[in-house]
Amino acid sequence: MNLSKRFKENPILRPSDIKPSIEGMYIECLLNPGVFQFDEKIWMLCRVAERTKQIDGSIKVPIFNAKGEIEILTFDHQDPKLDYSDPRVISYDGKSYLTTLSHLRLVCSTDGKVFTEPSSYMPITGKGALESFGIEDSRVTQMDDGYHLTYTKVSDIAVGVGYMFTTDWKNFERRGMIFPPHNKDCAIFGSKINNKYFALHRPSSPELGGNYIWIAESPDLLHWGNHKCIAITRPGMWDSARVGAGAAPIETSEGWLEIYHGADENNRYCLGALLLDKDDPSKVISRSIEPIMEPTMDYEKTGFFGNVIFTNGHIVKGDTITMYYGASDEVICGAELSIKQILESLK
Repeated sequence: MNLSKRFKENPILRPSDIKPSIEGMYIECLLNPGVFQFDEKIWMLCRVAERTKQIDGSIKVPIFNAKGEIEILTFDHQDPKLDYSDPRVISYDGKSYLTTLSHLRLVCSTDGKVFTEPSSYMPITGKGALESFGIEDSRVTQMDDGYHLTYTKVSDIAVGVGYMFTTDWKNFERRGMIFPPHNKDCAIFGSKINNKYFALHRPSSPELGGNYIWIAESPDLLHWGNHKCIAITRPGMWDSARVGAGAAPIETSEGWLEIYHGADENNRYCLGALLLDKDDPSKVISRSIEPIMEPTMDYEKTGFFGNVIFTNGHIVKGDTITMYYGASDEVICGAELSIKQILESLK
């Protein structure tokens, strides 16, 4: 089942369209943007993964140091303490490092298809020990007071959910880690339900449990509790290995509609839908049996990490969801979906 209408212009953003942050780096991937409307334009907050140019005989990895500046670490291939068998993560003397360093970059568009990077808006980079390996996969929820931004904080210590607030996308109030390690895929609902804020999140349990979607509630967006698991992986299905939330759930006449990602044991990522009760979103009314969108195009099947469709952001107007997504962990694409068609598929 494929309920999406892909942009004919896909991919709409490639690594070559964005300039590296410093000399000596190049952009390996563009991934999974948060999406919002601001200043009468459509904006994407893209995850930009950069890599250091390599020299034969050694491997170089970038980190954010204590000053918030990019620092390059160099390791000799012949050093017995080094394991660089994984292209994404290396290990040296028992300590792990990412081979790429991610930050967030703002691009905007008047038509939702041609995006450019305005020079007056600065990149959002990692700060502090808990973001020394970068920040990733933003989700943006717009409320009456401004924009609430969740993202993944990455360091050698752990991976957790960070939270920022802004009204103008130039000044940011960093409000710390709101879901402790190991956690990611956090999407805040766009309005209160029974005078409480709600958020989806994805803790990981390597021994008991797994990579499941949970829901939590909060009085103030900072303190979260009453955690409940609402969706687990399903053996033998397209979402058998891990599941995680996409963007903020969409309020419909039948309940809260959440587009989520699922992966199988072969790391093939597809999209499905959850329908949550309007008054108690911890109750799942329905869930996709088959994906509503799966990697079928060449740009989705091949790339830095192929067979991947992953979304963090969309714009909703009437029945139409204009969804922006990362494909093959390398490029950014767009597609349109119908809320009515998704709801019909869940019956």
